[in-house]
Amino acid sequence: MTDFLVFFIRLFFTILTWAILIRILLSWVRMDPYHPIVRILDQITEPVLAPARRIIPPIGGLDFSPVIVIIVLNILERILLQALF
Repeated sequence: MTDFLVFFIRLFFTILTWAILIRILLSWVRMDPYHPIVRILDQITEPVLAPARRIIPPIGGLDFSPVIVIIVLNILERILLQALF
């Protein structure tokens, strides 16, 4: 059971981190906001990024909230995995 939880936690955080990274890369390329891939990435990442954007405003036109969210996700993953062991 513990192996399954470890696998699920790692998979969840890996997918979320990659979704945020892909969204960052796609923001540099002007893609149609109605494209299915962009919409799926928005649906996956926006619930995590929106609260961070309210706390951390863009600085000089750059949005640093994805970087902060990735760091927080990494810390949260480590805490959850430590709690299992």
